[in-house]
Amino acid sequence: MLFQQINNVKELEGIKLEQENKKTRKQENLMSKKKIVLAYSGGLDTSIILKWLQTEQDYEVVAFTADIGQGDEVEEARVKALKTGAVAAYALDLREEFVTDFVYPMMRSSCVYEGYYLLGTSIARPLIAKHMVEIAEKEGAVAISHGATGKGNDQVRFELTAYALRPDIKTVAPWREWSFKGRADLEAFALEHGIPVPTTAKDPWSTDANLLHISYEGGVLEDPWNEPPSHMFKWTTNPENAPDEAEYVEVEFEAGNPVAINGEKLSPATLLERANTIAGRHGVGRLDLVENRFVGMKSRGVYETPGGTLLYHARRAVESLTLDREVLHQRDQLAPKYAELVYNGFWYAPEREALQVYFDHVASSVTGTARLKLYKGSATVVGRKSPFSLYDKELVTFEADNVYNQADAGAFIKLNALRLRVRAKAEAKRKG
Repeated sequence: MLFQQINNVKELEGIKLEQENKKTRKQENLMSKKKIVLAYSGGLDTSIILKWLQTEQDYEVVAFTADIGQGDEVEEARVKALKTGAVAAYALDLREEFVTDFVYPMMRSSCVYEGYYLLGTSIARPLIAKHMVEIAEKEGAVAISHGATGKGNDQVRFELTAYALRPDIKTVAPWREWSFKGRADLEAFALEHGIPVPTTAKDPWSTDANLLHISYEGGVLEDPWNEPPSHMFKWTTNPENAPDEAEYVEVEFEAGNPVAINGEKLSPATLLERANTIAGRHGVGRLDLVENRFVGMKSRGVYETPGGTLLYHARRAVESLTLDREVLHQRDQLAPKYAELVYNGFWYAPEREALQVYFDHVASSVTGTARLKLYKGSATVVGRKSPFSLYDKELVTFEADNVYNQADAGAFIKLNALRLRVRAKAEAKRKG
């Protein structure tokens, strides 16, 4: 009997010890789990990615949503990330940083990609990736992840920034790694893990928005012959339905940066929002473009950049007064290279930083005010002034003046024609 009691006690102690060991092992497993920071939008794709990183890759997921002008959906995304299983979720208001440290420096170069695109999506990615790396440091995460596909530019932009800021960081790009073949596979995974799948018909295109622009790609837009549906646009009035009366707007610049609209000083983010509202109601800033992606394929994108378009034309107007001819021409030769660097994701590359020093030096004299007329999709410069203007009315007047001797132009022309005259004589001799 005594031996039986002893055995029972030993058995109970053994069960208790095993339970304690299981609890310890579970705690150790949790502690040993790796963390990953995910750029999370709250949409179906990134929600699936969050759960896939947990269940298929054994990561603890820290979600990060950057508020760069999307609106209420930022906080909604943070809450949804926690409900979907994230161990932590960040929703950071980066609107002022976005415009001050990324949009304005880019604008000071007056760069445009392939003659049209004002780089609204491109310039947002290094900011998002920068904060992903900072959160990874704070959370002790070993990797970052994003929802960019293996065909697009964003994968390059996110990862080049991450490697530039933290060379040892690991990047996980699910669209390049998982076995899902299409939308049906994704929706099946979502239903399996309790992730809501939209039951209403989705607009047949994808969008991306920030304070600088909205982009539209995919779906019906993949055929470059299809006209974008009129109801697709969110920020700009159809020019055909825009006000029948023109609106005049004045934009003031200091050292290349816009600082006031219609005489009202505004913070960078607030100023860009105001510019979007003013230009958008007149249908300014729509763009339909077939562009060359960095990965090698052509892509059709449709963009709305109302405020950016207004500020671009306003700045060029002030520059026309304040920049020396050769400096302006040299700047415009370098601007396409800068645009290419931004588009391709090299924001933190030394060549972009070196060009930035040059562009900022050039922009230091771009101070003044431009007046534009907005009417049914157009933004036309109708006036410009600057305290540093190089424009001299007395020099260019058609009336009588005492500062310019027109006879001097004859010698100027002959000297510039000298090589042309020598070449013409040589050509005549060669032809006999």
